[in-house]
Amino acid sequence: MKHFDLIIIGGGPIGIACGLEAKKNGIDYLIIEKGPIVNSLFNYPVNMQFFSSSEKLEIDEIPFISNEAKPKRNEALEYYRRIVTSNNININLFEKVNTIKKENTTFFIETSKQSYAASNVIVATGFYDIPNMINVPGEELSKVSHYYKDPHFFAKQKLVVIGASNSSVDAALECYRKGADVTMIVRSPEIGKRVKYWVKPDIENRISEGSIKVFFNSTVKEILPQHIIIDTPEGEVSIRNDYVLALTGYTPNFDFLQKIGIQLSDDEKKHPKYNDQTMESNIPGLYLAGVICGGMDTHVWFIENSRIHAKTIIKHITSNRPSVS
Repeated sequence: MKHFDLIIIGGGPIGIACGLEAKKNGIDYLIIEKGPIVNSLFNYPVNMQFFSSSEKLEIDEIPFISNEAKPKRNEALEYYRRIVTSNNININLFEKVNTIKKENTTFFIETSKQSYAASNVIVATGFYDIPNMINVPGEELSKVSHYYKDPHFFAKQKLVVIGASNSSVDAALECYRKGADVTMIVRSPEIGKRVKYWVKPDIENRISEGSIKVFFNSTVKEILPQHIIIDTPEGEVSIRNDYVLALTGYTPNFDFLQKIGIQLSDDEKKHPKYNDQTMESNIPGLYLAGVICGGMDTHVWFIENSRIHAKTIIKHITSNRPSVS
């Protein structure tokens, strides 16, 4: 069993930033990622455009050059992939971490492929892996998806999009423009306030002109093979339907955090316990980085304001272990 000074769980932008910082400080590290490089970004919609400008997505002051001020998914994949390959980052891909246990001062990590030991661990696992279920009959049908990839698939289909966030609005607009008959089901009385400012007028105009239908203040009651039943302020409505995109957000893997001993707040926010000056959790030597720090408040931490976690954590590790060269 190989022993590392540091094992980083998650190969997204923040996990990579932690690896870069560890390498610069002479720390023997390994990143373990259950999918490809920046797995969450890889699973974003093919045409997705970031809210942030390219310089705010940079890590380790490595320039991110994009065609527009706000880069798209393919440009981000190229940027982070080149960082990993050009810097020879030590990363194991398509390897899932199953358990982390601490005995005395050593962490023992079991994965889908092998076992490791480490003096320190960083959990930077994001939140995109577990969708928020709407918990209605029929949600398990093959016509229902909690992830959206490519609008071409939905051309000439009757598509229902559940939600009014950035992902829902992007999907509705893109699929409408590829020829889908789009209906949105929105629990609130309006399109979400956090929708990208250059997209919000577009969706509101398409709704106003009737190109995209919408039911506000409405919820899904049941999904059937050829219909969807919704509760609206005017009563129950049945809509003929081919596909459903339930884009109602995602949640961190709280079960994983609790199994490894990280304490969560007792309220619905489930904020993990950590020292905001060092990012160290309630378990000495185990650190949190990135969006995982926000619990259910997944909009609080993102790449541009959590990339600093890498420097904060590595500084704390090196200051407490002066023998590390």
